This record gives sequence, structure tokens and C-alpha cells, in this order.
Amino acid sequence: MSKFKKTSTPIEGLYIIEPTVFGDTRGFFMESWNKKEFSEIGLDIDFVQDNHSRSKKGVLRGLHFQVKYPQGKLVRVVRGIVFDVAVDLRKNSPTFGKWYGVILSEENKKMFYIPEGFAHGFLVLSDEADFLYKTTEYYYPEYDAGVIWNDPDINIKWPFEEYGIKEQILSEKDKKLPQLKEIVKKLEW
Repeated sequence: MSKFKKTSTPIEGLYIIEPTVFGDTRGFFMESWNKKEFSEIGLDIDFVQDNHSRSKKGVLRGLHFQVKYPQGKLVRVVRGIVFDVAVDLRKNSPTFGKWYGVILSEENKKMFYIPEGFAHGFLVLSDEADFLYKTTEYYYPEYDAGVIWNDPDINIKWPFEEYGIKEQILSEKDKKLPQLKEIVKKLEW
């Protein structure tokens, strides 16, 4: 029996991963990654890079992907709460242009596996959040790309009102990202 529970989502390839958490009066212990255990639940993945970001409430990062050398990601939150989103950019997928979102938090300890071929982004719902993720490919800034967070064709239902977020905080780069229909021909995978 694996230490990880894999739950499918409505989009093929996207999974919610729940670790086994051992807790007592001292706190808790869990494995957040184990190659052998992940292989046993059908995710034979090689990661090459770990990343950590800290953001304040209302920060919206994304929707990012790499045009060349696409990255698969295993994402989780170790402090705070985020709404994490993946958008299917696989041209031949029956769910191309569809999105799926999940709440990740330090309390629920859920992880989200996003394979290559997806755009990814998140919205910070707590006062601050520490977001950790492993990637299957290195970051290449020259191939960095994205889709605007409020693309009307994708129509992500961000939980702004539910969490009292009146204004989104975006990087200058993210404010200028194009809509999916403007870049669909550039997608190489």
C-alpha cells in the first residue's frame, strides 16, 4: 500500500496527491516525494529542480508554461492557502483550453500534479503563502510564456469574493500575457 493517494480530476493527467501524515502531540511527519512510491501509483516521474516562492494575499501568479522544454510540476503549500489552477494546452486533448483548480493549504497538505503541456498559476488566499514545487525540466527564461489570467475563453472562476480579495496583485509581465487564441499556433507539444 502506497504512502500516497492519487485522485483523478476531470482533466486527464492532472492528479490530486494526498500524502500519509503521521501526527502526534509533537507535530507531524510526512513524505512529500518518494520516487518508488509515486511509481507504484502510476506516476513515474523524474524531477530536476525544486522552487519555493512566498507571496502575500491577492498575489496572482500565472498562467505560466514553457514553449520549449515543457515542465511537469508537483506543487504544494507549506504555509498559508492558495487556489491553484492548471489549464490544458495540449492541442489534441479533448479538454484543450479547459481548466481545473484546487485549494492547496498547509492544513490539507494536498499536492497537485500537473504534467507537461499545461499552463499553471495560483492565487494567494491567506495573508501570506509559501509555495513549493518540483519540476521535470529546468527553467529556461528564453522559452517562458503564458496566458492571461482572465482569458474569457478559459473563464477561470477565481475565488476573489469568497476570500475578500478586491484587487489582484500581478507582475508587470503577467499583466501583459496574451489570450490563448493569440498563441495557440505557437504551442510546440
